[in-house]
Amino acid sequence: MFKKTMRIDSAVFTTSVFNSTELPEPALPEIAMAGRSNVGKSSLINCLTGRKGLARVSSTPGKTQSINFYLINGTWYLVDLPGYGYARVPKKEKASWSKLIEGYLTGRPTLKGVLHLVDIRHPPMESDLVMQEWVRSLGIPVLVVATKLDKISRGKRLQHLKVINAGLGLTNPAIPFSAVTGEGLADVLDALSLWL
Repeated sequence: MFKKTMRIDSAVFTTSVFNSTELPEPALPEIAMAGRSNVGKSSLINCLTGRKGLARVSSTPGKTQSINFYLINGTWYLVDLPGYGYARVPKKEKASWSKLIEGYLTGRPTLKGVLHLVDIRHPPMESDLVMQEWVRSLGIPVLVVATKLDKISRGKRLQHLKVINAGLGLTNPAIPFSAVTGEGLADVLDALSLWL
């Protein structure tokens, strides 16, 4: 059967939340994005929505310290969680982020799934594994997106994906993605439409 890729016609930043007590009342379906600092979450948001400056791309890892909500097509939210695993952030700050992420993941009845971003160039790190296992243990559908695909040669892609799939124990293989070339974008959109 012909598969129609979901279209994103409108995307609006709605709110930033710095404390789990400030989370908006769950109303519309939500899809969250999790990943290490500097993995390319903002680039993926901008690529998905076709809006270059919707999510601010920073060269400084650990910049997103809040949960950011984006209203998509007026019908669902894309929710950007703070990046995890960056060493230069004070321990106290890191602890408050993980509390914020935990508060979000455990208390959203409207959460349909989590896009878990990893950098295709590197084997999964301990923090990636912890995030993967945590989301799975909560019974939330999760899909791994291997970002920065344009930064490795075509010949090495399969090898890198194998390492990621094995390292995270994935039954659904990771989707390779590049925000630069748009490769993998249709696959990510298809996954989102299945969840929604």
